Amino acid sequence: MLITSPSKHHLSTKIQSSERRLHFYGKGEEIPLLEQGIWSISSGFVQLVGVNNQGDETWLGWASQGHFFGLWLTSLDSFKARALSDVYLQWYSLQEIEKSPQIAQTVLAQTVVRVKQTEQLLAIAGLKRVEEKLIELLRLLSNCIGENLNDDYTRLTVRFTHQNLASAIGTTRVTVTRLLGDLQKDGLISFDKSRHIIVKK
Repeated sequence: MLITSPSKHHLSTKIQSSERRLHFYGKGEEIPLLEQGIWSISSGFVQLVGVNNQGDETWLGWASQGHFFGLWLTSLDSFKARALSDVYLQWYSLQEIEKSPQIAQTVLAQTVVRVKQTEQLLAIAGLKRVEEKLIELLRLLSNCIGENLNDDYTRLTVRFTHQNLASAIGTTRVTVTRLLGDLQKDGLISFDKSRHIIVKK
């Protein structure tokens, strides 16, 4: 496959599936979204967010290898996608999706996964105590993007900053730092050498 740097120019290029370009986006980069099609993730993790008028972000879920995302799959005007890690993406036009029952079925299945993620995030947002929100968020992350180390612990494969976690549950970075310290003392979480969070099941 061909690998290209981020460019909206490539999104309109019509190529065969066997020669489909891979578009690279580095960790932290915002991914351009156009209405004429959707992205499929070949590798890496993407954070999906909504942004209000004040610029505050609301987490809407995550997408990983094999998942689809794009403006066509949302009704939000302020929908954004950001690379949580280095990612490689493939672009599918709406015409391709409409002509391929297999692709359409895959998109539908992944949309159901996204809806369930969003419901879980809404449930977390409804909790009263910030500690509960953080614990449930870490459990959700461990289920969505975690790798099992053994029967007792799951390692988050993406390294989140304290600000990332604070934004997800509507609190401050200082509060998250304090709470993570408390959870570590209680043995509910730990960190590996690269500062990825390890969550006790």
